[in-house]
Amino acid sequence: MKNKTLRGSLFGLLTRSYLLFTLVLLLITGVVFSLWNAWLGGLYRSVDWSALLSDPALASGDYAALGRYMGTQGNTFAVYDQAGELVYASAQDFDGHLTSGELSCVPFHNDPVVISAYDTVDKSGSPRRLLVQSTYTNDGTDPQVELMVLDEAGMVVFGGFGEQDSYTQREYDYLSGSRFPDAFLSRGTFTAANGQTMTVLLREESITDADYYRRYAQSWRIWLLFLPLYLLSAGAFIWWLGRKIGRPLRRLNDAVEAQAEGRLSRVGNCGGTREIRRIGESFDRFSDRLAESEAERRRLDEGRQKLIADISHDLKTPITVINGYIDAICDGKVPPQETERYLKAIQTKAETLTELINAFHEYSKVEHPKFVLHPARTDLGEFLRVYLAGKYEEIDLAGFTLEVSIPDRPVWCSLDELQFRRVLDNLLSNALRHNRLGTVLFFDLTAGGGWATLRVADNGAGIPPERTRDIFEPFVVGSDARSGRGSGLGLSITRRIVEKHGGTIALSSSPAPGRSTEFVLRLPLDRQGK
Repeated sequence: MKNKTLRGSLFGLLTRSYLLFTLVLLLITGVVFSLWNAWLGGLYRSVDWSALLSDPALASGDYAALGRYMGTQGNTFAVYDQAGELVYASAQDFDGHLTSGELSCVPFHNDPVVISAYDTVDKSGSPRRLLVQSTYTNDGTDPQVELMVLDEAGMVVFGGFGEQDSYTQREYDYLSGSRFPDAFLSRGTFTAANGQTMTVLLREESITDADYYRRYAQSWRIWLLFLPLYLLSAGAFIWWLGRKIGRPLRRLNDAVEAQAEGRLSRVGNCGGTREIRRIGESFDRFSDRLAESEAERRRLDEGRQKLIADISHDLKTPITVINGYIDAICDGKVPPQETERYLKAIQTKAETLTELINAFHEYSKVEHPKFVLHPARTDLGEFLRVYLAGKYEEIDLAGFTLEVSIPDRPVWCSLDELQFRRVLDNLLSNALRHNRLGTVLFFDLTAGGGWATLRVADNGAGIPPERTRDIFEPFVVGSDARSGRGSGLGLSITRRIVEKHGGTIALSSSPAPGRSTEFVLRLPLDRQGK
């Protein structure tokens, strides 16, 4: 049954989880930053005076309802009648009466006019007041600037902003903005319900550095929201990943523990990502193979016991013959002229026993964990030439023919010459022992791809197909008959020595034409010194 919980890979799940968690963190950061920015931005929130001036509550006289436009920065407004009397004020510091001249010194709301005032002196040292009026336009050109200089009495001594030639102190205060420091004053008019034209003074507080830094110092508390939001989102993702990964992994772990306790266990459809499901499937295959391996081990143990019994028979036979011949000689049952023949038979059987015992000894040595090689950098081609030259007389006397193909250039390998000579001895002795006169022996050496490849072959009787799969296993011989010729350990020793050299040996399933048996040895080339 296909897993419907999650079809993607573990990498895909982790990638999506990481991206989603990152997105959530960005959203949390964005939300907290927006709150923080709104907290600081509240200082700069402009009052919508235009909405206040157009609000019906102004004409109806419901001035208290207009407080919603003021915000939180101390912005205030006041309403004056036609006579300049204060009708309503949202703060206590407005003047109770304003003359028309004083009101005219306050710019209208949305007028693009800015007046700056400076205290200075003239050439004679008399104090003067300089006022600069800048009128801005919407076309982006430089503002139009007008100047006016007042003396101590408020008389215009230079320039002017109209036909007025003198200003009272209060008029100057309203004109220069010094009446309400740290605030911007403007005015508007409206018609009341009784038809009277009323004036509204609009006072917007300026933001001082102290106000800003005080509010900034208080804003850190908003960032404390990040911690609980982060912990909440992290907990949600941990729980979600625990469902997607943790639960199937726990199921796999239970199966592994059951297998370790010797109980056959299968995972089945464990869920989770594609990789976890594949691990579950691999574990099930492993369990099946383990059961098969256990059955195979029992079968091999039975076969090995049979082979050991056969080898015991091989040992027992020459020992029985030797004992019989010795008893006959000792009891005087052997004529003097037959004594030498009996002794030669005893010698032959003793040599057979020695060969079997040596084979067991060599096998036990190479299988021992402390078995080590003593390799040296060796030209494998030259090594083969010397070895085959020393074996040529033995091969010739046995009635065999030798064909050798070795390249002229060096083939450097890291060899333990003593142990590798044993490899060649085992392969050569098997070929000489199990083939008829006239058999051709082949030794071919090639190098390429980082490997030296040696093929040892013959065109003799060959190995039965049913033996090829297990030919390198201990106690396996080329036929079912126990003739006493060979222990069945030579190829096992050979494989072990080749593997200790970092190489491989295999029986070729498709020998070259004209060859019946072909062993392929591969050894890593030694690149040192190239």
